[in-house]
Amino acid sequence: MKIVIAPDSFKESLSAPEVAAAIARGIKRAAPDAHIICIPMADGGEGTVSAVLAATQGESRSHTVQNALGAPIDATWGWLPNQTAVIEMAAAGGLEHIPAAMRDPLHATSFGVGELMRHALDAGATHIVLGLGGSATNDAGAGMLQALGLRLLNSEGKDLGPGGAALKDLASIDSRGLDTRLNNIRITIASDVNNPLCGPKGASAIFGPQKGASSEQITLLDNALSHFADLCLSHLGTDQRDTPGAGSAGGLGFAALAWLGARFRPGVEVVAEIGGLAEAAKGASLIITGEGRMDAQTLLGKTPMGVAKVGRSVNVPVIAIAGSLGSDYQALYNAGIQAAFSVVSGPCTLQEACADASRLLEDRAQDIMRLWLCGRRHVI
Repeated sequence: MKIVIAPDSFKESLSAPEVAAAIARGIKRAAPDAHIICIPMADGGEGTVSAVLAATQGESRSHTVQNALGAPIDATWGWLPNQTAVIEMAAAGGLEHIPAAMRDPLHATSFGVGELMRHALDAGATHIVLGLGGSATNDAGAGMLQALGLRLLNSEGKDLGPGGAALKDLASIDSRGLDTRLNNIRITIASDVNNPLCGPKGASAIFGPQKGASSEQITLLDNALSHFADLCLSHLGTDQRDTPGAGSAGGLGFAALAWLGARFRPGVEVVAEIGGLAEAAKGASLIITGEGRMDAQTLLGKTPMGVAKVGRSVNVPVIAIAGSLGSDYQALYNAGIQAAFSVVSGPCTLQEACADASRLLEDRAQDIMRLWLCGRRHVI
């Protein structure tokens, strides 16, 4: 009997590899002879690198780059044997690295992301997978492009400073120094965000507030990003501002589309492909997935839905385990998940559940496996 375990992380508690290991221990209690394959998952946001490396035995690499405010930060990225680099936007330009009181959407820069991409190019990468999620920036990827050699100049011919607000002073673009190695590399953006760059559904309006932007700053940033898009159009002859995903990661998606020829794909689909989930699931008896909280929002491209899609493709049932089940979680049953369970067996606080998540996962996985085995015996 083969069981495939493919969960996302339980945020603020356990990483995806830790969740998978805990579920595996629980299954082994109930079915010691089960053949278990763990493929930790992610959706392109935080935890993508660790999930991919755990699933592929890839190599973890680290470099000191700039964080969103220009301070040095040690950022980890992944290297796979097929010359693929896996980079998380959040590792360099992540909101989680910036204390709430210091968040500055006007001046936050994606420069560190470009630095990581440069290191990947130096390593000989032929494919970069860039996970977008958890960004602190709203600079339309301008900082990333500057790190890769693009010059953004004001009316005096001087390089612009960091951040989206500086783009209002952009007068010209000099692309002669843009790293030519980018012409020979494939770039995949792992993201489920489909917002445009500008407007009421754009990067500034929708994501600016969570990065600390006031209503006045949102207007300033939206105008500055629109101005940047105008000059990119003049320089490139194409306009990507309304392309779905252009507004992801503070507009970094726009820069990746316009200047790097990136291809957007759902994050969970990319991670599942790299980890070989579909191949591993062939002939399995059961797939177990999960995430910290499951509700109707899970339907919007989160990890359990991507795993359920794979399960349907190979005709293997999928069961989900969550830290908590929210309202309308039963909608998941119409999307390919056969059953969903919470790890919590009785009243407890969120803090208690997070602290004891590993044991709770083991116990619930054992319960699920015992029930599953009972059903199999009954059928037999």
